[in-house]
Parts: sequence; C-alpha cells; structure tokens
Amino acid sequence: MDRLIYTAMTGAKHILEQQATTSHNLANATTTGFRAQLDSFRAVPILGPGLPTRAFVVDATVGTDFSTGSFQSTGRELDLAIQGKGWLAVEKADGTEGYTRHGSLKLSENGVLQTQSGLNVLGDGGPITIPPDVSIAIAKDGTVSTVPTGSKPNAVEVIGRLKLVNPAEENLLRGDDGLFKTKDGLAVDSDLNVTVAGGMLEGSNVNVVESMVSMINLARSFEMQMKLLSNAESNAAKAGQIFNLG
Repeated sequence: MDRLIYTAMTGAKHILEQQATTSHNLANATTTGFRAQLDSFRAVPILGPGLPTRAFVVDATVGTDFSTGSFQSTGRELDLAIQGKGWLAVEKADGTEGYTRHGSLKLSENGVLQTQSGLNVLGDGGPITIPPDVSIAIAKDGTVSTVPTGSKPNAVEVIGRLKLVNPAEENLLRGDDGLFKTKDGLAVDSDLNVTVAGGMLEGSNVNVVESMVSMINLARSFEMQMKLLSNAESNAAKAGQIFNLG
C-alpha cells in the first residue's frame, strides 16, 4: 500500500508546484519581453533495502519557452524590441551582467540609459550616458545616436552601441530577479547579428488560453491524487479489520 502513497503524495506536491508556475506565467501574460516558464515530471525510484519497487515524483526540468512574443508599436524613442534571437545586456545590482528582452528604457537623472527597474543598460564599452536636450534614435544594429534639440537632422552624434548578445539557450538560467544569466556566470560577447526594432515592444510569449486549460487539468490531477490517498487509507483500514478478524 505504501507504494501508492509514495507516488500519490509526491505527485500531489509537484502538481501544486506546477500550478504555481502556471499562475506565475498567467500573472506575467502582459509583461514586456517575458518568457514563459516550463516544467515537467519524472519518476525516481527510491533506493534502499526493501524499497526498489517504490517510486516518487520529482520535477525533472524547470525550463523556459524561448519563442518570440508579438510586437506592439509604441512610437516611443526609448522603446525597442529585439528581432528574432538575442538579448539586451544590463548591469545587475551586484555588477554582473544580466540579459533581458524588456526593451522599455528610460534615462536616469544623470542621463544614464536604464531599464524601467533602474538597471544600467550596457553598451560595448559599459553604461551609455545621453547628454541633455537631445532627441534619441536607436538604429537596427543597436547604435544609439542623438540630435541636439532644434538642430538640423544632419547634426547627428553617435553615443554608442547597445550590447546585444545571443548566448546558447541551453546555457541560460533565469534568476530570481527575472533576468537571465549564463550558467557558468561568465559575460557573453556582443553578437553583431542581433538586431532591434525601434519604437516597438515585444509582448509576453505566454499563451493565456493554454495556461488556463493547464490550470484546470492540474486541479483535476490534484483531486485525483487526493482520491488515491483516500483510497490507500480506506484500503489500509479494511486490511486492518481483516487482520483483526483473525
């Protein structure tokens, strides 16, 4: 009977964890550049004397859906969407590099180009500083140019180029802050093949309908695991009654 209890108990536990993952995805269905989180189950045998026939359920992989979200035009000069594969490099609070697809940028009070959460956007030579009273343009290759307000369009000054990278997806790990980083912790070199679209933002790649259906299926699966535990308890009680008759 304990074989059933091991499987049902751990199955119910990890169904709750998968529900939390799906809820997190749904909560970020409108978050710019968000990548849906994925997880899957696998059975693991319990090792020990007399236990080779017992198994329990574990989360096999917590992965990420790297498919591209839809683009929305904003017309804002500090908005950008990365086209195809690639990431925008930012400076995390601990000084290391992080990677994001959230292209809604802003300027700090000191003119430093930042994400909406206040992290410095990295260029090929470090953070990018924009002078005051200028219009900003971001080219397809990530080059940041400015034109002084009131000047002729040909008075263009190149400020720098955004650090755009394209590390192998299997080497990326999502951090607790929502930013991605490399599994080995090393910075990635710029990739000149990564391009951006100015005045646009990339939406989340979460499929709301699929996530809602998944939540319903997970709730039903959890109820089934609870029924299995109830059946195991009932069977154990009946077996005890039979032994007592003897």
